[in-house]
Amino acid sequence: MLVKPKMFLNLALGILAAIGGFVDIGDLVFNTAAGATFGYQLMWVIPIGVLGIIVYSEMSGRVAAASGKAVFDAVRERTGFTAGLSALIASEVVNLLTLAAEIGGVAIALQLLSGLPYRVLLVLGVIGLALVLWVVKLEWMERIFGYGGLCMLVFAVAAVKLGPDWAQAGKGFIPHIAQNNPWLYMYFAIGLLGAAMTPYEVYFYSSGGVEARWTPKDVGLNRANAIVGYSLGGLLSLALMIVGAAVFLRHGINPEHLGTIALGAEQPLGGVGLLLAIVGILFAVGGASIDTVFSGAYNLAQFLGWEWGRYRNPAGAPRFALTWLVLLVFALAIVMTGVDPVMLTEYAVIFSAVALPLTYIPILLVANDPDYMGSNKNGPVANTLGLVYLVVILVIAVAAIPLMLITNVGQN
Repeated sequence: MLVKPKMFLNLALGILAAIGGFVDIGDLVFNTAAGATFGYQLMWVIPIGVLGIIVYSEMSGRVAAASGKAVFDAVRERTGFTAGLSALIASEVVNLLTLAAEIGGVAIALQLLSGLPYRVLLVLGVIGLALVLWVVKLEWMERIFGYGGLCMLVFAVAAVKLGPDWAQAGKGFIPHIAQNNPWLYMYFAIGLLGAAMTPYEVYFYSSGGVEARWTPKDVGLNRANAIVGYSLGGLLSLALMIVGAAVFLRHGINPEHLGTIALGAEQPLGGVGLLLAIVGILFAVGGASIDTVFSGAYNLAQFLGWEWGRYRNPAGAPRFALTWLVLLVFALAIVMTGVDPVMLTEYAVIFSAVALPLTYIPILLVANDPDYMGSNKNGPVANTLGLVYLVVILVIAVAAIPLMLITNVGQN
């Protein structure tokens, strides 16, 4: 059977979710800093996180395809008002913090490209995002930011060109606890897992499936989106960790800023590598901004029963449009205070890790509900993986804040 170009375009939702969700500003810094601190020792965490987000994204997309309802809509119906409200509050707080950090990342990337003042670019970046969200159709947002974010593959090329110690990198896939500073090591492990399974990813992904009008016939497309998109995100995360180990650890540099991370591609690839890295970062954090602001608007509208969806024009879903506009304004107000976007993201990742059970337990319940799912409910493999990752999620939620305090937010 011939593979049609349209089939590749239909994978844009998964690519946008992966580039803008799996590899956002927090993952850029967390993965690179993990490599710069522990070399290749944390490589094993990334495939675990990738498989986890694939399992639950596929599950949430299947819910959307089988029932025609997004995850938060189903969660509200399945778990009741109180549990739904708790999940809503937790998700909105984390979404707002994450959105503020992503907007800051957009401004930093634009500053690296233009040299203009940071605060001016914050305002211009938010205005630009608002115009894109208002005018551009969702399918074209997916394609523009998803495929633009593929410039991030320059880090994969850089990782190979740097000639890392592949034997040591291979050993890094064996789970273990580092002997040097085990508390900091565990903080990074929890942070990497939490960042990989951030709740807004599945909220955006399932709502995007409803916007794309998925039906039970699209269950296969959903699975392909989840596997291809998030595997790509995992590949980029591994590349960032290798660059962190091969460049920054070797030279004793702490990559605390986006500009520093981009220099990791410049060393082996020169000016072209640096430019592609910055452009890729811009599309990645821009895509993450779209994921996050839509996720916040989706969740509130679905919980309150409002009309929602970008496939409707703003006049067709005015409260939905007003919600994402207000979220953009609030996020801009937060980052205009001068708070460091990278540090803000680290806090958002840790707090989202605490909220993981509020998202993933209801998804597992809904995916097993025959009234919602019919013949598309979870099978033995999906349930086994879902339960295994539920244990992982609970461990992450319990350990996140104590490790944050012990390590002084990873500064120890």
